[in-house]
Amino acid sequence: MLDPDAPLGPGFRDAVGATVTAFLDSQQPVLAALGPELEPLSVLAAELLDGGKRLRPAFCVWGYVAAAGMPDAAALAPLLRAAASLDLLHVSALVHDDVMDSSDLRRGRPAAHRQLEAQHVVAGRLGDAAAFGRAGAILLGDLLLMWSAELLLRSGMEPAALARATPVAETMRTEVTGGQFLDIVAQARPLGGDAGVALAEAGRVVEFKSARYTVQRPCQLGAALGGDDPDLQTALAAFGSPAGRAFQFRDDVLGVFGDSAVTGKPAGDDLREGKRTVLVAHAHAGTDDAGRALLEARLGDPDLDADGVAALQDVIVSSGAVDAVEAMIAEGHAQALAALDAAPVTDEGRRGLTALAEAAVRRQF
Repeated sequence: MLDPDAPLGPGFRDAVGATVTAFLDSQQPVLAALGPELEPLSVLAAELLDGGKRLRPAFCVWGYVAAAGMPDAAALAPLLRAAASLDLLHVSALVHDDVMDSSDLRRGRPAAHRQLEAQHVVAGRLGDAAAFGRAGAILLGDLLLMWSAELLLRSGMEPAALARATPVAETMRTEVTGGQFLDIVAQARPLGGDAGVALAEAGRVVEFKSARYTVQRPCQLGAALGGDDPDLQTALAAFGSPAGRAFQFRDDVLGVFGDSAVTGKPAGDDLREGKRTVLVAHAHAGTDDAGRALLEARLGDPDLDADGVAALQDVIVSSGAVDAVEAMIAEGHAQALAALDAAPVTDEGRRGLTALAEAAVRRQF
């Protein structure tokens, strides 16, 4: 099930999925005791946690292997529970992100707040359906965040391992929440100004909203569960930060040019949401006056149609932004591998983390 050359294989993803399902099932009596009104949250939680790349749990598991070697059968189940807690954290962030961005779709289905909004209408409840949907989704995200902490705490890992890992998890939760706030601040600022400042601000959002909580902290969390080696923690930071940035830069490209049938999000959704990505910063700096005017007028327009998306895509391509970001992806990937080559990790851990870094930057969804 753990294959360092295929760390995201079906066996691993199925094992994480089964672990998540078992945890959600264990929560049902608690929710049921509150009343049948909680059933929609249970259903949405199960739906959102069904599938996905399982990337963060994988980085956690292979961070553990990097420190301690391959786990035996007795150690594997608690390790999977600890790693699976990161998927609950991830989906919590997705639910909240969709509310803040007013997104309609997530993983090919209506976003949680849209489903709750529709249920409000069908049930004939009083009040504004959209407001009800947003409020319900915020609470769903909060519930998933609390469950994430609970799953890690009750994973069955040894107390000493949890004592080492808990500070990493706490820092990760703070960073991703703070990074999300940096993101909304960035989106509230007008385009323009100094290009270097815009790129630096976009890069800071990437570092704290995505790179650390996607790669660096999961790796460090797994390594902390597997042992107490400060040098390894430092090495995994040097690996995880550039690998995580490359992952997010790929996500930025997919958010503008990805196939909605593959990504599960509407084509060009990042453009409608007005995301101030590194891709957009490069485009604004590299295009001409007409291109800048178009970006400033249409980026963040929720009514942007297919023609508007295509026009902005043309500006982004012709500005050289895509080439610039692809170069940044390649550079981050190379930096990560160089750091991993010098890291004090097990052979299996090195192979697993190398394969994961490749999957993170080459993905199509």
